[in-house]
Amino acid sequence: MPDRYYSAEPIDGSTVTLADSEAHHLLHVMRAKPGFELIVFDGQGGEYTAKVVECQRSTIELNVGPRRNIERELPFELTLAVSLPKGDRQRWLLEKCVELGVTRLVPLQTTRSVGKGDVGSKSEPNKKFARYVIEASKQCGRNRLMEIASPIAWPALVAETTSGQCLLAHPGGQPLIEIKAPTNEGTKLLLAIGPEGGFTDEEVSQAVGAGWETVGLGARILRIETAAVALISVLTNNRSPRGKKLATDEHR
Repeated sequence: MPDRYYSAEPIDGSTVTLADSEAHHLLHVMRAKPGFELIVFDGQGGEYTAKVVECQRSTIELNVGPRRNIERELPFELTLAVSLPKGDRQRWLLEKCVELGVTRLVPLQTTRSVGKGDVGSKSEPNKKFARYVIEASKQCGRNRLMEIASPIAWPALVAETTSGQCLLAHPGGQPLIEIKAPTNEGTKLLLAIGPEGGFTDEEVSQAVGAGWETVGLGARILRIETAAVALISVLTNNRSPRGKKLATDEHR
């Protein structure tokens, strides 16, 4: 299978130009020449077969085929609101969230948060975090980029979340196997995971008072990223489409 590359430039014709790190990898790692075949995805659900037609010093021009709408997303919208861990564990968490199908990641600021992370704003996201998402999407085959939202304080998240199913990871919560995750297409699920010190009693009370469900993962205390992977894996089990084609190829 040809390697996958991401086009930040909209693809609305039969050619597209790759630049920056994507072009650098093709030029200096793959040593691509005219005729080199690859797959390009647009981050909005479409992918294209492509061939290199011209190589410049820092850009590569591609000839692209028809857009294929291939769905590899979950049937429901999954948002993870999480108090980010410190250091390299942030990257690992982001990568696994992409691989497991998370739609949107919200950096969460709680009373005990320590690793807030410089995620930037929605208009100017952190370039490093954005790169992590792109690289993980290339590896796992997703054609839609996971959104990284602006950081939000816990009280604001609870107040602003007025629809969908909301789960709070908390020791003593009901067993995960008793939680009924969404089964209908288009529904929403929000999962909140706190810092290593956990949510405070006041924060838990705020969520429960707003109708959230608490969910536990047994007697052991898990790291943030471990809890995220465990919860998401169970909640999404057998709910991922296998390269479902949403529509016929679009011919330009």
